[in-house]
Amino acid sequence: MPEPLTVGVEEEFFVIDPLERRPLNDTTALLESAYRLPGGRDSYSAELRTCMVESRTGICHTLDQVRSDIRGLRAGLVHAAQETGSRIVAAGTFALTDWRTQKFVEQPRNQYIVDRYAQMARTHVMCACQVHIGIPDRDTAIQVVNRIRPWLPLLSALSASSPFWMGDDTGFASYRSTVWENWPMGGIPPTFSSYEEYGKRMAALVGTDTISDVGQLYWDVRPGTNYNTVEFRPADSCTTIDDTVLQAGLCRALAQHALDELQRGSADPEPWPEMLRTAKWRAARYGLSGDLLDPVAGELVPAGELIDRLLRMVGSALDDAGDREQVTELLGQKKAEGTSADLQRAVLTRGGTFADVADLLVRQTAEP
Repeated sequence: MPEPLTVGVEEEFFVIDPLERRPLNDTTALLESAYRLPGGRDSYSAELRTCMVESRTGICHTLDQVRSDIRGLRAGLVHAAQETGSRIVAAGTFALTDWRTQKFVEQPRNQYIVDRYAQMARTHVMCACQVHIGIPDRDTAIQVVNRIRPWLPLLSALSASSPFWMGDDTGFASYRSTVWENWPMGGIPPTFSSYEEYGKRMAALVGTDTISDVGQLYWDVRPGTNYNTVEFRPADSCTTIDDTVLQAGLCRALAQHALDELQRGSADPEPWPEMLRTAKWRAARYGLSGDLLDPVAGELVPAGELIDRLLRMVGSALDDAGDREQVTELLGQKKAEGTSADLQRAVLTRGGTFADVADLLVRQTAEP
């Protein structure tokens, strides 16, 4: 039996003031504190906005390793935040954020983004979670990307943590997902016949100044830009460590299932683009609280049923990696408890305020 595919995770966080519960505009002191931790400069970095930071795991071979790395990285950030008078929040959006007061990290690339994308970039204050699955062969990576596209909306629904924007309830479980759809290279990607074709099309996009480099492909999945991986990008920043581990386990299972299907010579289901787009919209709108679209079957089903379909489909891949028990348990918890978006809304339903929502997110982000 081959070794399980490797996993790496990137998480983005808001840095907030503990009293005002609003994002800070300077994370310099926090990052300097984090950099003093063992491996700190390899593990933490600034993000697009000065109110955000990012963490990166090492290359992991088991979900227990993923959990251990995430736990250590979050603990390091929490310590650095407490040391410098701030708090850490993992969520796709943060209710008390006002994009008009948030600055960009001063880098030439960020300035290009602002100049090129104007208001779209200026209003973008959002955090995500990305999962990298090691696929050494680039042509194989392209075929994996093609095949896992129908399940990207469900990954988005499971991670939904962005119901609020600028002090308002958007009505969406993952408002962040709807915003990414507006970027020129956002949403679910098209299919490619080979890595050579992918390269030609990327060169055309760069040559026409559509993007400055392949790092500006903001698709929900893409071949890794710096490493031989498939990079899953549909998830909001996952509020809890359990949610991050669940994303990692499902992404690896989907990639392995695609590899197994390729080896068997099974046909790519190739769902209609409009079905994929609708599936993504419903996932963003309802999370796990409404019917979702199975874009392959072309039918609406309860979110729980779609989760069960995914679990049945990737069962063998989960078994081969030794992940079935943990992923099944985490999916059961998610069905019972709902998404982070559901829990955030419940605070307001009980008569709480956005400050109370912030306190909930701070606690859950820091939970080991």
